[in-house]
Amino acid sequence: MRKFLSLIIIGAMVFGAAGCSAKETAPVTEDTEETTTATTAVSEADLTDNSDDIFVSAYSGFKVTSESLHDGKWDEICSKTSEGENASPQLSWDPVEGAATYVIYMVDMNASNFLHWKSAGITETTLPQGWASVVEYAGPYPPSGTTHRYNVYVFALKAPVEKARGAVNGPVYNLKEFMDELDTDAEGNTGNVISVGRISGTYTSK
Repeated sequence: MRKFLSLIIIGAMVFGAAGCSAKETAPVTEDTEETTTATTAVSEADLTDNSDDIFVSAYSGFKVTSESLHDGKWDEICSKTSEGENASPQLSWDPVEGAATYVIYMVDMNASNFLHWKSAGITETTLPQGWASVVEYAGPYPPSGTTHRYNVYVFALKAPVEKARGAVNGPVYNLKEFMDELDTDAEGNTGNVISVGRISGTYTSK
């Protein structure tokens, strides 16, 4: 009888230990999966949300990358200073569905919307460093010892526009108006902007 009771007690202990082990393992797996999902969602939202930008808050966004941007700073080669080569930054983005053409603006956010780059009629989605002509691009050159932020905007358009307005290498006080005009194509049809990608970096002048 004692032997029988001992077997029952031992069996119960083994079953109980197995149950505790299962309870401890399951929540850890679930928590890890939830954390991973949440992190991914936040990351994707950061890449496509333009709501904090005064110029393009009305449009959805897409990811733009640059091999000319390191640790949030534009490479010296892109600058128009004596240390640089005035080479437009390398840019890449995935083709936007429905887009026939792209327009690029690069703006100094700390100097009255000073326009550093304007190119229209773009059909490529990867632009090598130095792609833009000297007429279309004037690299960063903030006052000596200062740091300015430069935003690059890539407008994905359904159809070409009559003209992308704004003079490069000078302040453009009505830049938002010029950007909004891209929403009307050369034929007068509105709703032309599909989405706007953007990438931002700083440059410090020596």
